[in-house]
Amino acid sequence: MINLAELGRSFSVCGKTDMRRGIDSLAYIVKKSFHLDPFSGCVFLFCGSRKDRFKALYWDG
Repeated sequence: MINLAELGRSFSVCGKTDMRRGIDSLAYIVKKSFHLDPFSGCVFLFCGSRKDRFKALYWDG
């Protein structure tokens, strides 16, 4: 179980993200497009084109 109060920073990725992408592809986007470490313990939120679904990327070790 993830305690949301203990999580560090969170980032919202603006724009449309293909929700068919897997975790590896989302981590690649974080690393190459935003120059951030996907294994840093931060939460990265991705929004789909319909804007009613989100995917979260979080490395808990």
